[in-house]
Amino acid sequence: MKKKPLTLDEIDHSIIRELQRNGRESYKNIARKLNVSDGTVRLRTERMIREGYLRISASVNPLFFGDTLTAMIGITLSIPANRALMNRVSSLTAVQSVINVTGRYDLILEVFVQSRKDMHRFLVEELASISEITSTESFIYLEAMNKWVEFKV
Repeated sequence: MKKKPLTLDEIDHSIIRELQRNGRESYKNIARKLNVSDGTVRLRTERMIREGYLRISASVNPLFFGDTLTAMIGITLSIPANRALMNRVSSLTAVQSVINVTGRYDLILEVFVQSRKDMHRFLVEELASISEITSTESFIYLEAMNKWVEFKV
């Protein structure tokens, strides 16, 4: 049986807006604000999570900590970017996201590390271990507005 594609309506959008304001808000409070039942909020939220459309997580301001570094890294590959390679790169410890892009680079990574030493290790050991990578260019964040990352402990 073919699965019905996920379509979102205004209630779904409103639930998402409320969760973006406060991911810890109770379904009951969201339901009261939207004038729907808490069961509706719970079921719709669970459906969006199950379908891979929504994720609720804790994020940190990467520039709050004095020694951490956040960077974008442009990557040039010897082969066309593909899902398997993107999965390998995304499994590296510091990687927040991997994006297949058009333009000068084949992939853009966002990374978050605890120190300059960790950035060095990431670049010269982890990233360099992927033979399909022919070159990289790093862009260290100096300041950012509305930037949040996962703090991988």
